[in-house]
Amino acid sequence: MTGFARAEGSESGLHWAWEVKSVNGRNLDVRCRLPIGFEALEPQARAAMAERFKRGNVSVSMTVSRGDQPSRVRVNREVLEQLLAVVGEIEGKVHSAPPRLDGLLAVRGVVDVVEEEELDEERRDARLARMAATLATALDALQAMRRDEGGRLAALVGEHLDTIERLRQSAAATAAAQPAALKARLKAQVDALLETSSAFSEDRLAQEAALLVTKADVREEIDRLAAHVEAARKLMAAGGPVGRKFDFLCQEFNREANTLCSKSADVELTAIGLDLKAAIDQLREQVQNIE
Repeated sequence: MTGFARAEGSESGLHWAWEVKSVNGRNLDVRCRLPIGFEALEPQARAAMAERFKRGNVSVSMTVSRGDQPSRVRVNREVLEQLLAVVGEIEGKVHSAPPRLDGLLAVRGVVDVVEEEELDEERRDARLARMAATLATALDALQAMRRDEGGRLAALVGEHLDTIERLRQSAAATAAAQPAALKARLKAQVDALLETSSAFSEDRLAQEAALLVTKADVREEIDRLAAHVEAARKLMAAGGPVGRKFDFLCQEFNREANTLCSKSADVELTAIGLDLKAAIDQLREQVQNIE
């Protein structure tokens, strides 16, 4: 499901803004992009998104600006020295170009952007908590947007289910008369064969006719389609994350429609089966957007 939300916060000249957006995805895929020095917020951000969303590609980013407040860059020399020591150890074992300074400084933890005003641990934790609260506001807005989209999708899915049910009823009405029509057609063919030759066994021909009638019987597939429609409506009424269950149900819909078409010995029933397949494909396209 798609959506976008933004929320801002500020404190003592420090301004931050969260942006979250989501697009359709089979599973939940979370991506975070945070400025240097605020990496501690990533676990909270991921946990908050996993709590609210079960499906979709969700990305979150935060920007921080300090206005007129000065900031400075601090190099963690201890981490940098450890990196250089590792490079020295493996330099003779791996044939590669020596590491560049910009590459070393890009390693997370080597360079930090710090405020001119140093915060003690309690104040820093309080600020991070306010930033996390701003993120929660953005996620709530995104969740509301996705819920509104879900309401519109529910109406479309309901229309597709109505179409599938209507076609199923048409198939049932056609199939109800099909065994008798097939028997009559086979009987006419058998009579024509018996008139031209007496070498055919009437008992064997009757067995073959009964077998053909049994193979062409699609009542079981029609009954299963009815059960799938009922299950789909129950899923919609249940609420909550149902997208993956709906995916599986669409596969079952398609399986029954394929079997109905393969068994059909009637042009009208085959046409209904093809319309069923088209309606199921349209349903599946909408289901991909459902959480």
